[in-house]
Amino acid sequence: MDRLNNETQAAIAGREQAGGSLAPPLWATTAFSSTDPAEAACSAGSTRPSRFYTRYGNPTINAFEEAVAALEGAEAALAFGSGMGAVASTVMALCSQGDHIVAQRQLYGGTLFFLQTVCPRFGIDVTLVDATEPGAFREAVRPGRTMLVLAETPSNPRLALADLEELGGLRGPFTVVDSTFATPMIQRPLEFGVSLVLHSATKAIAGHNDATLGVIAGESDLIDAVWAYSTLHGSVASPFDSWNALRGIRTLGVRVERSSRTALALARFLEAHPAVASVSYPGLDSHPQRGLAARQMSAGGGMLSFELRDADRAHGVLEALQLVRVATSLGGPDTLMCHPASTTHAGLAADLQQLIGVTAGLLRVSVGLEHLDDLVLDLQTALA
Repeated sequence: MDRLNNETQAAIAGREQAGGSLAPPLWATTAFSSTDPAEAACSAGSTRPSRFYTRYGNPTINAFEEAVAALEGAEAALAFGSGMGAVASTVMALCSQGDHIVAQRQLYGGTLFFLQTVCPRFGIDVTLVDATEPGAFREAVRPGRTMLVLAETPSNPRLALADLEELGGLRGPFTVVDSTFATPMIQRPLEFGVSLVLHSATKAIAGHNDATLGVIAGESDLIDAVWAYSTLHGSVASPFDSWNALRGIRTLGVRVERSSRTALALARFLEAHPAVASVSYPGLDSHPQRGLAARQMSAGGGMLSFELRDADRAHGVLEALQLVRVATSLGGPDTLMCHPASTTHAGLAADLQQLIGVTAGLLRVSVGLEHLDDLVLDLQTALA
């Protein structure tokens, strides 16, 4: 058959090693026995062996990786113990002392903190640019020195967009796009020529708040190069979490469709509320990059953020919620809300927080699977 739609891929991918089982088997082992010393030596010297030692590979982890690769249209994928494990392993695998990284300043706080604190310790220079400014990435590249360009679109927490076509057109450095907020159901960065796509699979991909994982996908040779370093870095994916995540992928299509539809309705409700100064959501006509969203995203996604007119009310709104839960994760069945300035981006300097729009009055919402009317009622009460 021709390439299947992603909804179908989500339902069937990752079964190559299942032996006919409709449910993926769980290989809960740290190591595999060898028939003789020669087989053990061969496995130890091979690339990504699946039945040697789980830090190198594991059939359950491989099944999850195969499913993500299928969803992203990639040759291969590589799983990690967390989203930050994927970020740190990829950066350190591709960059060395004296190299240069161009990254957007509108990033998840943990990624920004890593770039600003860890990279300089290893002699890696980092330049931050405004992803919303056309040509900003290209202009910051230093020929012969820039090894990596790192973007996140939509960005956490303001939902700013980076132009995937522009990123894919860069020549020289590797390009990595964190597509966690979108998932492969809404955008596929590799189709634009990007080198690697990255996800915190803890979030919508696994989708049930019971797995901590990161994953990258791209060409096999590049994935193998990152794998070679990742076995030393040690941010290894858990077989059990991979098993949970593969189950989560089976319903990814319907979950993303539902959360996107509800998020758009909530964004419209919040935009009209007198207590709200502004709403950031790619599906709204008021989003400053609505045209770009329409070109590279098939839906707005399940994430939004909004700014209160009175910033001092932020904590009070969180305390007044009854149905919506206060938590810093996202992408699960429960609708969650958090205060980025004091949680996800708390480690950043105050001036950088202000520069990227992480203000005292900003609240971020991960829209779950509850009925829209119940969510609206809860928000109406909390904002009253």
